[in-house]
Amino acid sequence: MASNSIQSMDSIKPMTEDMNRMGELENPAKRDYMAGRKHLSGGDYTQAVICFHNALLGFEEDGDTQGVANAADRLGDTCMLREEYEMAVKHFKRAAEICEQEDDSFSQVSLHKKMVVAYREMGEPDKALELLFDMLEHYRLISNPKGVIEVLETTGELYEETGEAVKAADTYRTISSIHANFKHERLAREFEARADALK
Repeated sequence: MASNSIQSMDSIKPMTEDMNRMGELENPAKRDYMAGRKHLSGGDYTQAVICFHNALLGFEEDGDTQGVANAADRLGDTCMLREEYEMAVKHFKRAAEICEQEDDSFSQVSLHKKMVVAYREMGEPDKALELLFDMLEHYRLISNPKGVIEVLETTGELYEETGEAVKAADTYRTISSIHANFKHERLAREFEARADALK
């Protein structure tokens, strides 16, 4: 009879999860951050901004740099959706500075991608190109041809947008040669054709 009183392993797991969740809920900054994410995914951007802003202040008080970076990143995302690009860049830069201090180059690149979009929307191609060149260097250093191609394609499009047809064509030819090296013949031809179309 006594063996019936032993708790099954399955019923222990949710309790641990609940305890973790309770720990998070006890922290007002994390509570605000989670509420912000909920509002963001629900499309209530005004409420999301308020929650992420409160979370940011809370994380600052707690000295939680990771929390500050996450809240700043989400604030940037929300500002992008509200088409407040200048404010978005400000938040992304703050998150990127923390990533730099933490030596987290992958998160930095992710933030740079978002900033490139914002700068393009703001009509500031020079700032976008500066970030693209940084990202290109990152992908070259870690030998990531897919990343290199993605950045070069965005760079080529940006050159086209700003009327720099020769630079755009050169960029597309570079992409074509990378694809050719990897025996991606169809893609190599595609980018060669894009380059030729700019003559």
